[in-house]
Amino acid sequence: MSTLPANGSVRPITRWGEDVMHRLNQPVTDFGDELQTLVADMVATMIAAEGVGLAANQVGVDLQVFVFDCPDADGNHVQGVVCNPVIHLPEGKDRRLDEGDEGCLSLPGAFTKCVRPDFARVTGVDQHGEPVSYEGTGLLARCLQHETDHTQGTVFGDRLSRKYRKRLFAEAEEFAPEYPADWPVSPMAVHEGHHEESQAT
Repeated sequence: MSTLPANGSVRPITRWGEDVMHRLNQPVTDFGDELQTLVADMVATMIAAEGVGLAANQVGVDLQVFVFDCPDADGNHVQGVVCNPVIHLPEGKDRRLDEGDEGCLSLPGAFTKCVRPDFARVTGVDQHGEPVSYEGTGLLARCLQHETDHTQGTVFGDRLSRKYRKRLFAEAEEFAPEYPADWPVSPMAVHEGHHEESQAT
């Protein structure tokens, strides 16, 4: 198990609609101090938002990197940092789909069903440039796919039908007053009547 960096600062989470969320992000080529600070801040922000994953563009940074701390189907917590991720999904007879609830910290408060393969493996390098590979089922598979999507400029709303996307945005609008513009730097206004935020990525 990886140990995520600590002592980062919480940053505001960038919302859907901002340009950096909807374009292919830049590959990581510099593994110096700036990246180390970014990764530590991403971890702090993910924890403050009670999420299971967070990509760099979700704090407004145009880089292909994400952090995660997420349980797999057996309840084992897996955590790590992945730069320049490549997703590997089963095909043919090995491909089984899971229609689970999905949420995004960049569209806080809203959840809907999103069909994804029930297994995923991601490869890349960590914040020090060392090769990493993570795989899993259940929520972990969903998280790895969701975060890799972010680095490619895809939000999970892009994978929904128009009907489900409309419903998702309506729910997000309902909860919007609870989330300050700089959330999670500033806390939510209320915590009641809410889905389990820990499944948002």
